[in-house]
Amino acid sequence: MENRSNNFIAAAQIAIHDADLQTAVSFGTHSGFSKRQAAMFADGEEHGQAMRQQAAAIKRHGLNHLPDLLEQAEANMQANGIQVLWAVDSAEANQHVLEIAQRHNVQSVVKSKSMVTEETGLNHALEAASIEVLETDLGEYIVQLGEETPSHIVVPIVHKTKESIRDLLIEKANMPPTDDTEAMARFARETLRQRFLAADMGISGGNFILAETGSICLVSNEGNARLTTSLPRVHVALVGIEKVIATVADYATLTQVLPRSATGQTMTVYTHLINGPRQPDETDGPEHVYVIFVDNGRSDIYNTDYVEALACIRCGACLNGCPVYQATGGHAYGWVYPGPIGAVITPLLTGLENASPLPYASSLCGMCKAVCPVDIDIPRMLLDLRHDLVEMGKGGTVWNAGMKAWALGTKSPTIFNLGGHAAALARHIMPKSLPGPLKGWTDYRTSPKFAPKSFRQLWQERTGEADEQS
Repeated sequence: MENRSNNFIAAAQIAIHDADLQTAVSFGTHSGFSKRQAAMFADGEEHGQAMRQQAAAIKRHGLNHLPDLLEQAEANMQANGIQVLWAVDSAEANQHVLEIAQRHNVQSVVKSKSMVTEETGLNHALEAASIEVLETDLGEYIVQLGEETPSHIVVPIVHKTKESIRDLLIEKANMPPTDDTEAMARFARETLRQRFLAADMGISGGNFILAETGSICLVSNEGNARLTTSLPRVHVALVGIEKVIATVADYATLTQVLPRSATGQTMTVYTHLINGPRQPDETDGPEHVYVIFVDNGRSDIYNTDYVEALACIRCGACLNGCPVYQATGGHAYGWVYPGPIGAVITPLLTGLENASPLPYASSLCGMCKAVCPVDIDIPRMLLDLRHDLVEMGKGGTVWNAGMKAWALGTKSPTIFNLGGHAAALARHIMPKSLPGPLKGWTDYRTSPKFAPKSFRQLWQERTGEADEQS
């Protein structure tokens, strides 16, 4: 997927003035946030926080032992009959899929929801090879019909209203006109069912990989993931290398915090553990199962201070709680991962110079860390990325000039004192707006008030001592 993150500011301005998007995103994020709070703390604040810390410890353990766990997972998968491949980048991942498709004479593909394949642009690669590909998650199906990209990690069409979805289904899928939600879902289900039955290959992601058993773990609510991975004769799972965890017991914890944080459910409707292809004495399941472990920049993150970003379990809770995402929606972020976690991993995976506005797309309120089910310190990493931008000389002309002026002023007591007087005077001349570049602050906030006397003046009056440095 092409990265357009450097257009964030312009795209955000457009999104803020899109009434339909504001209505849809506001409803979706507030609903997701409130459901998450209710589910996560249904048994009390202490229990919910204990689950978070247990999940955080599991993911940190997985990252700390990542090389060993990947080797263990590969060995157990191969013992189960799964063929394991490795991809250093998007091009290699897509090439693996195309070679598998050619080997098995694949003409049609169905896919369940997968953010990694959004990263690699797999759909475009398959279509360029004249292979028909269909998204089967309802939200992803609608996104594909509209020739868009997902705007949320969990809810791809959070930016769309019911009316816009209805109109799209009528126009693009020839749905009989209806305004009934159940009728629309039924139409999509009946349309997709025929495609499941005809598909040669099913492609999925993987929420987790169990090193202990060599299992692919999937959670879903629509049943499409099970149909994708069991009906076609070939199943291919593309999984980021960071998704491996140690044990089934670890999965038992993570599969509780993931749905609670993502959709406000105690458990998702479907929880799958896929252990390999169909065995000789079995009648169901694919004949061939492949797992492609995708790096695509993750190893570069692994050896940095940003490694905890790889602990993300893609629940989307930080998006639902973020005031910036609530205002802009997901497409403004310009790449696969929006919201606070996207503002961290997009620069890390695609290059900081290609996503320089994103670390600043945050009020640093800390809500993203507070709701993260594995306690990732996103605000700290956003600040570190801002520091990296300044070190790269990409802080911006106005920012750099302002910092130099501030440094000069704070080094000289005389200049600092004069600056205070000038600021107080400007406050009286322009009571509702700050001058110059600072105007951006008062466009949306009340202009700050200055005290009648500075601290130095009060100190001199109360002690009778002159400021020796003035």
